[in-house]
Amino acid sequence: MQNKRSVTVLLWCAPLIFLAIFYFYPLGSILKLSLARSEAGALAPFVEAITSPSVHRVLGFTIWQAFLSTILTLLLGLPGAYLLARFDFRGKTLLRALTGVPFVMPTLVVAASFNALLGPHGWINVGLMEVFNLPEPPIQFLNSLPAILVAHVFYNTTIVLRMVGDFWSHLDPRLGKAAQVLGANRWQVLKNVTIPLLTPVITAAALLVFIFDFTSFGVILILGGPHFATLEVEIFYQTISLFNLPLAAVLSVLQLGCTLVMTILYTRLSAKTSRPISLQSSRHTQGRLLTWQQRIFAFGVIALLLIILITPLLALAGRSVTSFGVIDTREGSLAPGLTLAFYRELSINRQESLFYAPPTTAIGISLTYAAATVVLALILGLPAAWALAQDRTSRLNRVLDPLLMLPLGTSAVTLGLGFIIALAHPPLDLRTSPLLVPIAHTLVAFPFVVRSLTPALQSIQPSLRHAAAVLGASPRQVLRHIDLPLVGRALLVAATFAFTISIGEFGATSLLSRPEYPTVPMAIYRLLSRPGVLNYGQALALSTILMVFAISGMLAIERFRIADVGEF
Repeated sequence: MQNKRSVTVLLWCAPLIFLAIFYFYPLGSILKLSLARSEAGALAPFVEAITSPSVHRVLGFTIWQAFLSTILTLLLGLPGAYLLARFDFRGKTLLRALTGVPFVMPTLVVAASFNALLGPHGWINVGLMEVFNLPEPPIQFLNSLPAILVAHVFYNTTIVLRMVGDFWSHLDPRLGKAAQVLGANRWQVLKNVTIPLLTPVITAAALLVFIFDFTSFGVILILGGPHFATLEVEIFYQTISLFNLPLAAVLSVLQLGCTLVMTILYTRLSAKTSRPISLQSSRHTQGRLLTWQQRIFAFGVIALLLIILITPLLALAGRSVTSFGVIDTREGSLAPGLTLAFYRELSINRQESLFYAPPTTAIGISLTYAAATVVLALILGLPAAWALAQDRTSRLNRVLDPLLMLPLGTSAVTLGLGFIIALAHPPLDLRTSPLLVPIAHTLVAFPFVVRSLTPALQSIQPSLRHAAAVLGASPRQVLRHIDLPLVGRALLVAATFAFTISIGEFGATSLLSRPEYPTVPMAIYRLLSRPGVLNYGQALALSTILMVFAISGMLAIERFRIADVGEF
């Protein structure tokens, strides 16, 4: 037992050192500096926040929109989770991959997607104006609460599909059949058998969705407009616009505290889902769509998922090759219709900017950063996942497990400023280091790597390790010849997750990257910030290229994932 505890402590060393240097130290530095700027003392900003009606409104709206978004995500995700869990059908792998793409797309691309579909010049409004000869767009979708809610559902439905669907697919169907033999009908089986077994994983998925919605920034800022503000948006406004660092620091502490509480609950519930009453391989729990009721249900769920999760991306891709009006390009005037001019214009420096980088350069930089992120995330994530897989109920793991999720709930603005302040002096002067952006990306990708590897490591039968030890294998040989080969595919899934997340990361990159070395999301942001239809079309073209990378990554995850273990 003592040896096992020592191994667990050793495994946690590298992840904790990384979090201490690149998360807690920058975060503590910016919070300390911010609170020190308060002329009335460090406690004054906390009193101001507690008594401020505007802070109360922001906190209330943050909780309210996160609650509504979570409910809507569950309403869409649970039927889809049931379909993926209990039925095997043609195109299922492709459906899982496509529904996972929105989760790794940057906020800018999501905003551009909904603008291409439902914006004033989007496909639906343009079509309605032409059909009914309307002078103005009939649908005012942007800058509204429905836009925020739909975007959050678009982002997070895959969490419910994967967490609940994977767990549901392993529940032994004989439990329900035994209840039916005892006289229970279908609804009684659902109420008294299935739902109680699924409650921990549904609650865990709901908490994870709530955390992402609670800390939402880009969706609120871009699609919600100036009338809506969450804690994250208010932190950005107080920091960048008003330079009120003390109040921004207090709001960051408030957000971090709420996230920590939810993360602890999430990790506790996730631990319960790893010890179900009865597990079966998904090959034995899934069947074909045989009856017409099952086929109608499957058709309705798939259609709804594709409409909400895929239609905006298709609208984006379609808009990138379509011109609705006459556009002047270097090749001359461009008439309305299908065109590849937006893609060709990506390689032209019309503004003659000193910091111009062609898309090939931006893609190359993004790929380089993503490769570095994969290496760092695996080096740190594998030991942490191994420690959790050894004994997730140990006191040390119960304390450290929630810490892994904290970077996801921390203000990107606060943490980015913390990087700039804390990592600007020797021996950690990384302001001009090319590693700074991959380090920030690793903080985001690291939790997903751990969540991908832990179930695979837990699935290894202890008898295999014991047999190898009996035959004289050392712990290092067991690691090399037993554990690593068995989790090889899970490593590929984790690496693909880290790679895809890094490719689309925008929040931290916007504060830390150098203008002459833009990533693809940063290049998209530059194009969207410039006026003109041509710049907008180029942004859509580059967004489509990024979407292709995301789809390729999700298809790779589905290709290499271990069938009987899930992600998150």
